[in-house]
Amino acid sequence: MTGPARLSRSGIALALGPALVVVGLFLVVPLLLVPIASFMEANPWGGVRPTFSVEAYVQVLFEEDFTGELIFNDAYPRIVLRSLALAALTTALCLLAGFPVAYVIALQPKSRQGILLLLVTVPFWTNLLIRTYSWIMILRDEGLINNGLEAAGVIEEPLRLLYTNGAIAIGLVYTFLPFMVLPIYAAIERIDRGLIEAAHDLYANRRAMLRHVVLPLARPGIAAGAILVFVPALGSFIAPALLGGGKHLMIGNLIQAQFGASRNWPFGSAMSLILLAAVLAVLLWQAQRRRSGAWQP
Repeated sequence: MTGPARLSRSGIALALGPALVVVGLFLVVPLLLVPIASFMEANPWGGVRPTFSVEAYVQVLFEEDFTGELIFNDAYPRIVLRSLALAALTTALCLLAGFPVAYVIALQPKSRQGILLLLVTVPFWTNLLIRTYSWIMILRDEGLINNGLEAAGVIEEPLRLLYTNGAIAIGLVYTFLPFMVLPIYAAIERIDRGLIEAAHDLYANRRAMLRHVVLPLARPGIAAGAILVFVPALGSFIAPALLGGGKHLMIGNLIQAQFGASRNWPFGSAMSLILLAAVLAVLLWQAQRRRSGAWQP
């Protein structure tokens, strides 16, 4: 091997070295500590005891009764299923609301697209906690919606909007909607306008044009948006904690409680691995569909 080639590889190694060190220390090492902690005993004062145990994984499905026998406990599986259901509902609602917005923005003149995209991203300029608290003011019994309906004579008593699964879904959709709009916009914006004009020339109405031209070409953006919404929604804990009132926990709230008030780090680590496995399953499913051509136009 020639000297320049060796120098080139050495230069690449030196350039990548700091990045690899940072990724290793702040990503790989913490990820390795999670499964290690999940197979240890919990310390009542926090942390773990260096003793091998599978109690954290048994606790996911079982609990001990007063005789010491294990019985099935569906509390944690219900939290996992609720998290999956709310994340899927959030993804579907974001798609229904985000696709028309992205489509309209993509068809606007270039000079107007920047302003509209700015309006989509404006909520990111405000802290998520403040934005979630604003929904409490809107959904509470004396909030904007109930006061407006009572003033209009539609209802006589306040509707129960806050501290429900519906309130959590609203908060999640509001939080993650831009993550659906932006990738779909990027996919539609790249579509050759000549294809749309050709569909109109062939007497295709708007519905047929959307179904046979726009949707197939926008599928990669839809897939990317679905992943960007589903994954963080699955592990969200601010919206369930505030809008759910602690009555409708999601898996993110459960993990946060185990590392906080409950001081059960092994169980929190086990639930974190379950969440990671769910996320990886979704990503692998999407990658498999992409390889098989299911998302190709």
